[in-house]
Amino acid sequence: MNVIASQKPGNAQRDVLEVARSWLEQHGRAVLATVASTWGSAPVPVGGQMVVAPGERFHGSVSGGCVEAEVIAEAAEVMAGGAPKLLAFGVDEEAAWRAGLPCGGRIEILLEPLERERDAGTLDRILTARRAREPLAVVTDLATGTRRLSSGEGEPAEITSCLAAGESRLLDMSGGRVFVQAFMPPVRIVIAGATHIGQRLAALARQTGYDVVVVDPRAAFASEERFGDTELVTGWPDASLAAVGIDERTAVVALTHASHIDDEALTAALRSPCLYIGALGSKRTHAKRIDRLKTAGVGEAELARIHAPVGLAIGAKGPAEIAVSILAEIIQVARGA
Repeated sequence: MNVIASQKPGNAQRDVLEVARSWLEQHGRAVLATVASTWGSAPVPVGGQMVVAPGERFHGSVSGGCVEAEVIAEAAEVMAGGAPKLLAFGVDEEAAWRAGLPCGGRIEILLEPLERERDAGTLDRILTARRAREPLAVVTDLATGTRRLSSGEGEPAEITSCLAAGESRLLDMSGGRVFVQAFMPPVRIVIAGATHIGQRLAALARQTGYDVVVVDPRAAFASEERFGDTELVTGWPDASLAAVGIDERTAVVALTHASHIDDEALTAALRSPCLYIGALGSKRTHAKRIDRLKTAGVGEAELARIHAPVGLAIGAKGPAEIAVSILAEIIQVARGA
């Protein structure tokens, strides 16, 4: 069977940088607000972004409550003045809820002016790298506001470590203070099996911000009616996973309950460097699966990579709860927890 991929977005919500690029084309200027550092409790982690366009139009989030209202007001001044600005907010517990810092804390937010002629190319390069799942860092000099893109090659150790860890940070370098915004490919979850659990897992994972692809040769199962605008690939797993491309930031979950489909998906995943492999089924079902895969020549070390029964052992029952347990296990592995 041929592999057929529907051309659909991986995430339900538009990316902040995509909106920034669109608004830059429309308005000619905008301001990008980025969480540069946090201490204590903050609802948005370092690297979280919001774009502000003329007329106080905004998209994304950097905190909440009074903090974002002030960020939008400051953005208007940055837009007019053309110079970057680092804002600091410290909130005690008494005022925490009003300001959007649930338990008190401190955050720093970097405001960067964007202009169409100067910055459109930079945004295009970032978005292209993101679509190609290529790691990329934006290094901003806080004194001058100059930005440069970096793949990490030839950079000081402090910057390469940011990119390797996928963590954005404020750094005090010999030439001055810089902010390193690390753009790592999002974790992608490939669901082999357009089942009821697959439906719940796809919806939940997309709401959480993961890229999701559903693979199933049964076109009646892998349909828009059942999965909305989730990316669907209708083909056998071996060819489908090769077409999708399985990298170190991909999780593969086999959910069909059809052994010939699941086994093919697992075999393809085991040949890849993917970060997580999970398979639905009881311990007895998995033992039979292991025997089949051994007969097919899969080694013990490879088989040990499979998480089965899939999901954290939280007593989950029904498709929705099982999907929660699977996503929780993927998060645990992806975060190294």
